[in-house]
Amino acid sequence: MLGIGQKNVISAFRVFPKADKTLEFEKALSAHAQKYHTGDWKWNVWEIQSGPDYGGFMVTEGPLSWEQFDTRGNLGDAHTADWAKNVSPLITDKSSSIYSVYDAEMSTVALTDYADKILITHMYPKPGMVVGANALVRKQNKVWKQSNESMAVYSAVGSGDPQILVVKRLKNGLKELGDDYMKPFNERYEQIHGEGSWKYWLEEYATNIESRWSEILFKRADLSSK
Repeated sequence: MLGIGQKNVISAFRVFPKADKTLEFEKALSAHAQKYHTGDWKWNVWEIQSGPDYGGFMVTEGPLSWEQFDTRGNLGDAHTADWAKNVSPLITDKSSSIYSVYDAEMSTVALTDYADKILITHMYPKPGMVVGANALVRKQNKVWKQSNESMAVYSAVGSGDPQILVVKRLKNGLKELGDDYMKPFNERYEQIHGEGSWKYWLEEYATNIESRWSEILFKRADLSSK
């Protein structure tokens, strides 16, 4: 009952423009966002810079409550027709969508304290190991806090395999990924959890996590809702 009405849900979908239609796609997507996605349904558009979805775009809505998504509807016939006529012909058949819920306990940054460049790590727990996977993230959380890293953690809901999304918000840009920006994570981890603790974390990781992958995304303010 405590979760009713809480605005901590993000909806996201990914689309991929046809190779020779990128500029047309961007123009059509921006026009669609400005006309139909304002207020609660405004869009934030991200260009995917690396990883298996390179070349695609991620569009996010929220944070909103489950009740808001439940009563959203299709935003009207004109909205649907505009997408079908002006945007859909410019994209490929490849697409995906996800609902995710922000976890304040495991995060170190407020839900809406965004950055224009982000690194997303997608973690997939082994069957029956979601609790153990979350425990791993909580141990990382202590290191993130000590290092003043802006980390937002989400859990996928009703969107395929169980997934934990760890989003590093790069407030200072890509230089935060450099080896000279701060000490290696394993060294910082052992400073918090004790000598030899990193080895045990890796063992727990192998036990609880099936796979993971990462990607870099840049915010496209020019394509997002104004």
